[in-house]
Amino acid sequence: MTGMTTPELAEAPVRSAAEFAARWRLLLDPPEFATRSLWLTWFAADGRQQPIVIPVDDLPLVPDIELLVGLRQIHESVFYDQLGGRGHFALALCRPGSSTPRADDEEWVEALRELLDDGSWSLHLAADGDVVPLVAVS
Repeated sequence: MTGMTTPELAEAPVRSAAEFAARWRLLLDPPEFATRSLWLTWFAADGRQQPIVIPVDDLPLVPDIELLVGLRQIHESVFYDQLGGRGHFALALCRPGSSTPRADDEEWVEALRELLDDGSWSLHLAADGDVVPLVAVS
């Protein structure tokens, strides 16, 4: 069709677990990692991704309180200052090995549930060339 254009990545809304997984595949291309990291990004209430993607490198095997406090501060700053308290916080736990969830991944899930229990968020696991949801869109 003449005149049709593909919307920029940031303009294409994301709302479902499958759409978030697809977006992480694009952002983390390829989703294969030699070390552990946690990637953060935010989406407005209309599903458009904000121009902020933050990798947290040297991630410990299991979460520690200092790191969790820092994550909460970053999240609250972006969520309230940039999005007015409305939107979605998307995280990707990136690590080497299989994309099958492990016990240490579940420890991250539980810690993030406690940290982010009052908002819309999701967590995906990126490993071995794949991205799978650990916590679906809430």
